[in-house]
Amino acid sequence: MNAAAETLARTAVAPEDQARADFYALLARLLYAGPDAALLGSLAGADEIDVDGGPAALASAWRELVAAAAAMDPEAAQLEYDTVFVGTGKAEVSPYATHYLTRTGAELILARLRGELAGLGLARSAGAHEPEDHFAALCDVMRHLIVARPDAAPQEEKRFFEAYIQPAYAPFCDAILASQNTNFYKPVARFAKAFFAVEIESFGML
Repeated sequence: MNAAAETLARTAVAPEDQARADFYALLARLLYAGPDAALLGSLAGADEIDVDGGPAALASAWRELVAAAAAMDPEAAQLEYDTVFVGTGKAEVSPYATHYLTRTGAELILARLRGELAGLGLARSAGAHEPEDHFAALCDVMRHLIVARPDAAPQEEKRFFEAYIQPAYAPFCDAILASQNTNFYKPVARFAKAFFAVEIESFGML
């Protein structure tokens, strides 16, 4: 979808769904690469989440992430990302969902995912080398389903989330939290866990 078409689609999205899409976009960006100075500055100046309009745990995790962004050096954040998620030879924390879903059926799950993405008209960009099950990519698919497909049934979001994100996010985030090399990414993981928990609760009401 081109930029103009997506802008038009955004106008049809309810405010609460736009907020969800923005959180998915933020997580996609943070999980794809370390934040630069512009992103850290934007995060540091972000408004709080209204506790009256959302779960307290999510608001608390957001405040922690905002504070971490304000205190974080961009070069240190990039080094942390590369150390933990890229590594030398093997990453300390794998950013790929199939690593946490199953070891024996990873290729089958990845093949199924690729088929579903093709059905949505989505494909890996020419310059991307990461498999499609990268958590950044999965979050971006969720953003796409919310923003670029406002006419799609919420059940489509729910099905994709429950198939690829819900079974894998907790061990992924726990691995980040357990790492001795994470500083900024600990608040990122806590925010992700809080946000995905809200998503699970919301999808449970469908």
